[in-house]
Amino acid sequence: MTAVLGGCGLGGGGSDEVTLELVAADYGDSSANSSQKYWDKLVKEYEAKHSGVKVDVSVYSWTDVDRKVKELVDAGKAPDMAQIGAYADYADKGLLYKADELIGIREQADFVAQLGSAGRINGMQYGMPFAASTRLLFYNKTLFADAGLTPPTTWKQLAADAEALKADGVKYPYALPLGPEEAQAETMQWLLSGGGGYVDDVGTYGIDSDENVATLTWLKDDLVGQGLTGPVAPENLNRAAAFSAFAAGDVGMLNGHPSLMKTAAEKGVKFGMVPMPGVDGPTKNSMGVADWMMAFRQNGHAEQVGDFLDFVYSEKNVLAFSREYDLLPVTNSASEVMSGDSRDADLKPFLDALPSAELPPVGKTSWASVSAAVKRRIGSAVSSEGNPTEVLRALQLTARNAE
Repeated sequence: MTAVLGGCGLGGGGSDEVTLELVAADYGDSSANSSQKYWDKLVKEYEAKHSGVKVDVSVYSWTDVDRKVKELVDAGKAPDMAQIGAYADYADKGLLYKADELIGIREQADFVAQLGSAGRINGMQYGMPFAASTRLLFYNKTLFADAGLTPPTTWKQLAADAEALKADGVKYPYALPLGPEEAQAETMQWLLSGGGGYVDDVGTYGIDSDENVATLTWLKDDLVGQGLTGPVAPENLNRAAAFSAFAAGDVGMLNGHPSLMKTAAEKGVKFGMVPMPGVDGPTKNSMGVADWMMAFRQNGHAEQVGDFLDFVYSEKNVLAFSREYDLLPVTNSASEVMSGDSRDADLKPFLDALPSAELPPVGKTSWASVSAAVKRRIGSAVSSEGNPTEVLRALQLTARNAE
């Protein structure tokens, strides 16, 4: 299909020229590495080979990008493409092209299996994975050496290590960011390590399962209640602040994704990474995260969008984006290259975790509201006055109603 579309007038010009609009998220942490620079370079190269197509890319911060796309869609001015955090609501409303209306079977088959599956609703691919990461337990090697510690493999060992770090005066023995920025991610990693999760094996919400209650109860009693999570209450600690504290050398352990490596290294922090400890040993399934590319039907530019996406998802461009922002490739072909390249050695532990990673239930149209509720409420479950059972039951009710 892609080969056929590639010859359908995409090289023309003049009055037939098509302008595609893409709204994208910013993965940079400064103007120097803004995603706008990545897209500008990519688009310049694409347009040089396709004189009949222009691509306008607007990049917004993660704080604003999802809202911006919603505003455009609600105003009847949907962009041709959006690269944001969720796709299911738009797919449910019939606003998106299916992937097979845009790109070929070979290109779809190149998506990493778990990521491709997470982009499907009723077997149809609407969300095309664009960026991915997994989580590992980061630990400060210097602080661990000073305390005579080894990286933990079980919860009991993690608590014992945190106790020793606290005795050595470490500010955050274990940083537990359950603040509203990204509490749903930290929570999911802990739920998985306790044998639970947001959904059961058939995809039904099971937020208040016995396993999840036991996990949050352990966090409340054995970690937070023992003063092992630092001076900021978990419900008030955001991920960005926790990462900054780690880079400042004030954190013994925390869950982190690949971007933390560069931040910590730039500050001279010596760190190690291991699988998240579980009840009886390392967690089998790490949490995976994916962001999505989607194409809206409104403007009817399927041929041009498909041709542009073929270019976006070429091995060269997927690798360039992944390396620029310390993220994992979403295609098998780029993953194979990265796995065997010495310059990407630091990312190998995250790549190794990806095949068994579990993603949040992003294919559920209810997930956006459930995720928002987790961000608001979950931190209170581990506070001194908190009740894990009650909080999880309330979240389960929210999920059931949202479904």
